[in-house]
Amino acid sequence: MTLDLILIGLGLTLYPLPIMAFIMAVSAPRGVWNGLAFVLAWLACLVAVITIVLALTGGQPPPPKSPPSTAALAAKLAFGIALVIYGLYRRHLRGTARDSAAPSAPDSPSPRTSRMYRGTIWSSAVVAVLLQPWGMVGAAAATVVQADLSRAESFLALLGFCILASFSLLAMETSLVLAPQPTHLALTRLTTWLQRHQEQAIIVLCLLLGLWVAARSLYQLTS
Repeated sequence: MTLDLILIGLGLTLYPLPIMAFIMAVSAPRGVWNGLAFVLAWLACLVAVITIVLALTGGQPPPPKSPPSTAALAAKLAFGIALVIYGLYRRHLRGTARDSAAPSAPDSPSPRTSRMYRGTIWSSAVVAVLLQPWGMVGAAAATVVQADLSRAESFLALLGFCILASFSLLAMETSLVLAPQPTHLALTRLTTWLQRHQEQAIIVLCLLLGLWVAARSLYQLTS
């Protein structure tokens, strides 16, 4: 469970779309407060998902090969396959757009992205919820079924997952509070890089994580 949560947490914290949305939110007026709302809403979603799963399991993993255990592994397998399919779909769209689209300036933000600069605290929180990679969150939820809260290792694994999955957002928010000007300059450079490479990053993250989750689930179902 711990290794799976670490890899899923890495996928969540490196996923480009929430990072881009966070940068747009903190670039608006009252940006630090927008960023705080974004981070808190993001964390609240993760905690809510984990709490719901633990409430259903009672904090005890179902016995191996039991119907609940098999159902959780089947759901995890489905989320892994869905991530692979989504990665391949984004790859197909990227190839089609590259072949058919006219050359354009890669640094210019899209209209939807530009609207984020006028975001409010509440809209930042809503965007944080909507832009969560729910396929990855679903895979994490199916993994949390194996958590045993009577063991400190499971509790630490869940806590570490929440921190790791939010690490990039927490780091940016903390930097904005401690060193606003250098952080804004760094975020501007990061935005430029993401505008050029976010599709490649999404494809690679979805394919690698999806293959891992699917392979692990299939192995556990058949072993």
